[in-house]
Amino acid sequence: MMVLALYIGLFVGAALLVGAVRRITTPKNDFTSLKTVTFGDESAVRPDRAASIISVLVIFLIWGAFTGSKLVPFHVPGPFKGETSFTYTARNAQGQTDAATVTVLVHDVSESHDAPEIDPGDGFAKNYSTAMGAWRSSLLGAHRNDEGQDEDGYAIISIDSQPIAPGEVVKVANGEVSMTAKGSLNFTPEKGLQMEPIWMPAPEAVVKRFFEIASDGYQNFTLWEHLGWSLFRVILGFVLGSLVGIPLGYAMGLSGWFRGWFDPIVEFMRPVPPLALIPLVIIWFGIWETGKIVLLFLAALWIMTIAARAGVSGVNISKVHAAYSLGASKFQILRFVIVPNSLPEIFTGARVAMGVCWGTVVAAELVAAQKGAGMMIIAASKFQLTDIVIMGIVLIGIIGYSIDILMRRAENYLVPWKGRS
Repeated sequence: MMVLALYIGLFVGAALLVGAVRRITTPKNDFTSLKTVTFGDESAVRPDRAASIISVLVIFLIWGAFTGSKLVPFHVPGPFKGETSFTYTARNAQGQTDAATVTVLVHDVSESHDAPEIDPGDGFAKNYSTAMGAWRSSLLGAHRNDEGQDEDGYAIISIDSQPIAPGEVVKVANGEVSMTAKGSLNFTPEKGLQMEPIWMPAPEAVVKRFFEIASDGYQNFTLWEHLGWSLFRVILGFVLGSLVGIPLGYAMGLSGWFRGWFDPIVEFMRPVPPLALIPLVIIWFGIWETGKIVLLFLAALWIMTIAARAGVSGVNISKVHAAYSLGASKFQILRFVIVPNSLPEIFTGARVAMGVCWGTVVAAELVAAQKGAGMMIIAASKFQLTDIVIMGIVLIGIIGYSIDILMRRAENYLVPWKGRS
């Protein structure tokens, strides 16, 4: 919730700041300032490059701030690290009370330290020390050193002069102490707001891991082989889905019989997630490459079919009538009217289908894959190598975004009439 609130605040603040700067630097009497945008007209909206750059920087800063990264100038409060202590008061079987001090050295989880050396003291309650990692909690053996701790009537009755009983928690300096049902003490140092590296590593840790795997490989294959195989599977599945889906969509858009015959099948399969088909695909096509390609083919097929059908259905009928009035044949109308006017919808569907295929390839490589970005992510997750998991996710996102940019460029080049009547 705090991260979401911070993100929203930065979004609003950046928008106000950039808007104020532009109002100051932009002349008041230029024609650009008079431009209006019609709501719903996508062609009139262009991405603000300043917003895109600031968006990436904000995500990076939030990531670094909540992971203690050295690459960002500020951080949220982190976990307590250092030496802290608290006292406990014990009562023995004779009803006498005595106080002892517990000293705790909290260190980085990647390091190992011995417990600090202390003087045990002269009373029946003995001073105690231990060492533990940040973000961890530790069951303390403090009472086990006390004289008479095995006798009936012995108990720890307070922490830093605050009464405590089994099941209760007492706040102390730099953490909190809880008592188990058997009367033992458990110390939990303050965790702060930063994420533990095992859950979210810092950006530099992910970059370091990238260069390590780029040079040494992972699971007997280079990084580029992993990415190359995933890209090959996605492209092959997408191409096959397009080769079947686009003609099927055209047929459904042009023929009532085709529309009636295939519409129940398409509309039934469209909401079924590709991941739900994995067991059936494995049974029918096995666990090797054929099954993976078939799964990606099915992920793209229905999207491309619906996109092509929508493109045909969305052609302005006045254009078809105009072509007929000029003596065009049905084939000429299909070639020069329907296909050009349906291409924008097909390109939009292709971008969506490619995204779905990228999202499905991780699951497709879950079963019996020896190489691939998804296989790399899944194998790393089994050993809690979060830096490799995040690295793989970032690489998949970058490649997917790059493909989307290429498809946009291809659309702008091949369909320059998009958005024009």
